[in-house]
Amino acid sequence: MVLSRSVVAAVCVAAAGVLNASGLAAAQPPPPPPPPPAPDINAYPPANPKDFAVHQGSAYAFTTAGLTCMVQRSGPYGCSGVLPGAPNNANLVSGRSGTVPGFGAAPQPIVGEPVNALPPNTRISFGTVSCGGDGTVTACVDSMNQAGFVVSPDATWIVNAVNPLVARPEGTNPYFN
Repeated sequence: MVLSRSVVAAVCVAAAGVLNASGLAAAQPPPPPPPPPAPDINAYPPANPKDFAVHQGSAYAFTTAGLTCMVQRSGPYGCSGVLPGAPNNANLVSGRSGTVPGFGAAPQPIVGEPVNALPPNTRISFGTVSCGGDGTVTACVDSMNQAGFVVSPDATWIVNAVNPLVARPEGTNPYFN
């Protein structure tokens, strides 16, 4: 019986060594790099919102880079169209002021009426949300929580930033290093 306990113990030690082998850890793929930050949309000059008013002035909508985008005065914002690399072939990316946007599918464009093209390097803003782009890359960012989304010719991603004044690790201070 002493021999069998020794054999069982040796087998357990060997199994633990195999499971903890560094070769298994090396086989795991590295995590993907985080997406780049959104462009500084608020650095662009604002376009005249009256040129983009829709729904009796309750929203502002525009087209840019093949997308149709809208910022509603009640808080929601988003873009519809071809979203390169979006999950599940999504054709809509949208959010609400104060929340992180997400992807979805819509049977028709986000706006059901004709809208004007937003000139490159300009933006439309209402409240804490600004949307615009350079004519190739389109982005919307909510300054309340620094979240938003970016649509480029090669990829579409969510910017899931958090305002350091609101959410920060315990014991840290955003004003001092």
